[in-house]
Amino acid sequence: MSVQMSERREHPRLLCADLVPVEWKDRSGRARRTMANLEDISMAGACLQVETEIPVGSAVKFTVAKGVLSGVVRYATYREIGYFLGVQFDPGVKWTPRTFRPMHLLDPRSLMERAVERAGDRVGSRVN
Repeated sequence: MSVQMSERREHPRLLCADLVPVEWKDRSGRARRTMANLEDISMAGACLQVETEIPVGSAVKFTVAKGVLSGVVRYATYREIGYFLGVQFDPGVKWTPRTFRPMHLLDPRSLMERAVERAGDRVGSRVN
């Protein structure tokens, strides 16, 4: 039996890799700062990998080439190599490739399109 998982996000996620400085306030209100690896990004949010735990509900902001993206941590999951944070951007904050282009950026949908095209080419060449 195959189980299909549906994507709940309204905006497509793009895979990326770039280092960005992240700022937040800890529970005592003290300003904190660390470097994060930007794992994926969409118009509405991003996934950051950090070494330091940042609690769910924390307001965060990270600096990019043309400004600051701010939001709220919606999930924080620890994996072997650090914490992965899901950040939902604040109202009015939207990311586009024009405002900031991560060092590495990949749209997984383009991989699927290319795979389907290649599969179609292989099938077409067998028929001819």
